[in-house]
Amino acid sequence: MNNFLFVAAENDGLANCKAGGMGDVVRDVPRMISERGDKVHVVVPSYGRLHHGELLRTNLNFSLRGLGYMAELYEVKPKKEYPNIVHYVLHHPEIEAGDIAHIYHNDPEEPFYTDAIKYFIFCTAVAEAIKKGAFGDLDVVHLHDWHSSLLLFLRQYHPEYKNLKDLRFVYSIHNLAIQGIRPFDDNYSSVKNWFPNVPIDYKALMDYRYKDCINLMAVGIRFADAVHTVSPSYKEDILLPSSPPEFIGGEGLERDLQKADEEGRLFGILNGCNYKNINKESKGFIYRNTVKALFRWLQEESKKYKADFLAHTGEKIMEFVDNRPKFIASSVARLTEQKFYFFMRSPEAFVEILKKLEKVDGIFMLLGTGAPEYEELFRKLSYEHKNFIFTNGQSENLIDSIYLESDLYFMPSLFEPCGISQMLAMRNGNPCLVHNTGGLKDTVKHMKTGFSFDGENYEEKIKNMLETLDEALDVYQNDKPTWKKIQTAAKRMRFTWKKSVDEYYKVLYRLES
Repeated sequence: MNNFLFVAAENDGLANCKAGGMGDVVRDVPRMISERGDKVHVVVPSYGRLHHGELLRTNLNFSLRGLGYMAELYEVKPKKEYPNIVHYVLHHPEIEAGDIAHIYHNDPEEPFYTDAIKYFIFCTAVAEAIKKGAFGDLDVVHLHDWHSSLLLFLRQYHPEYKNLKDLRFVYSIHNLAIQGIRPFDDNYSSVKNWFPNVPIDYKALMDYRYKDCINLMAVGIRFADAVHTVSPSYKEDILLPSSPPEFIGGEGLERDLQKADEEGRLFGILNGCNYKNINKESKGFIYRNTVKALFRWLQEESKKYKADFLAHTGEKIMEFVDNRPKFIASSVARLTEQKFYFFMRSPEAFVEILKKLEKVDGIFMLLGTGAPEYEELFRKLSYEHKNFIFTNGQSENLIDSIYLESDLYFMPSLFEPCGISQMLAMRNGNPCLVHNTGGLKDTVKHMKTGFSFDGENYEEKIKNMLETLDEALDVYQNDKPTWKKIQTAAKRMRFTWKKSVDEYYKVLYRLES
């Protein structure tokens, strides 16, 4: 039996321990490993809240800042029990909950200041737990994003943790743009302050742009035995330098990624999608579920400033309850530059989309929250356009209804490491219209399982996006057999975790299947 340790900042196998897609991966991959009969330990920080009422496994003593530190390792109850998976949280008073999903801190003045401190403590405690045998004899340690990469720094340079060299370390990149850059010195949240007795190899650790700083994302890429991106096409994208906004690539780390690739350490493997235990809404409730969500939000104190807008959306929806539109295009996403840059830079292109939908008696439904300027843009457009329903909140039931009842799912991401929304839409036989980038390139094939657009530059991409919508609407209206074929092909696509994890065993873990 192989023995794994997963180290991450999030784990959706536990309640209230997820901010993004990484949490899903850290939940799903151990479940697949468990199905193969191997053992997995998953450890995340407690954030001062996840250890309450749980089982204390051991105290961990280690040194930081030249002082003695003690952290507590708790075994915790997951949302769902699986054989051979043990979940842990690590508690230390300085590892506090942040303001983003009660996990990450937002430090606008000095990015990563607070988070670096949390994860310095967390990773050192994990290194101590491994040394102490708290997880048994391990074969593979799987790290996720910069929050856990410090273990590779400790493995490489810390005299106390040389034992880590005996283990295979795999590093998964979920968000290359968030790199955990901190000063080497002259700062409370610096490497020298927290590890005064560890020799610093400046050349091997530094960020190319900020030479007086460590780049923790780069540490993961430089020192792991295998580096993994969450789709094959995204792997190709990040080997090239970014030239925003047209192209988002290696985000300043392309040299490290190219070197890892040359050394045969870089692999692109598509994330899977869950096809079991699907939370199923019944068909026909999309408008009712919108109204229910709006009523709920209207009662919330925090939504006071949005009350007028929520009421306006409710009024709009009521018109569609009796007078149903013939076509629904939709999007469900965080309102960020990654997801909606095209619409922010060219609101007129979005208006053009609404006009095209109007001609087929269609509406556009968008659900999401996020960056204030994006929320503001979509609220403004909703006031101005009758066939645009913007639901500015989060509701699982409504999201399920949208995936189930849309005719076309829109995903114009500027870049997309993997993407899960397109898989969820396709699972319901809902064709997607996507920007041909990263994981979207690997999952949606033009005129076969959906529709995709691209272009040499920004103007061309916008032009092609609108033309591709014309093409999709033309097929929908005038070529029903082809539309049906695309729907069926989309629904048949299976991006399973089993397939992904088989690949992990072969190339990342180097273990016999």
